[in-house]
Amino acid sequence: MQPIAATDMLSPWNPGVFSLVVYTAVVLVLVGLLLLICARIGKINRTPEKSRPYESGIIPTGDARLRYPAPFFLVAIFFLIFDVESAYIFAWAVACIDLGWRGYLQISFFIIVLLLGLVYVWAKGGLEWGPSLKKKIKN
Repeated sequence: MQPIAATDMLSPWNPGVFSLVVYTAVVLVLVGLLLLICARIGKINRTPEKSRPYESGIIPTGDARLRYPAPFFLVAIFFLIFDVESAYIFAWAVACIDLGWRGYLQISFFIIVLLLGLVYVWAKGGLEWGPSLKKKIKN
């Protein structure tokens, strides 16, 4: 292994730490300069009308912190679970020929575990998003 000469470090064909430092410094100076120009040129008019939250043209009333029903969180969790599942399955599909039967058995086990989880959630009522029939009968 040959040592790198000082002239090689400054060469555009051999980017090194110096190039990264110069690039970072230029970016920080430009961002700071743009923020300073915006602060100097921009005019701030604070009025009660501008301080009010915008709700698509509707004047907001009531508390902004509403409680979301449980199905909202269930939909979000299901989306994340099945999104991650699809990422694993697509990755397996790309390499399925190289993985052979061992890979096929592993992805089959993965899908079976996910299906068992889905059956469990379904049995517990996690997919019931509307008003339940039991509540209607009690009332």
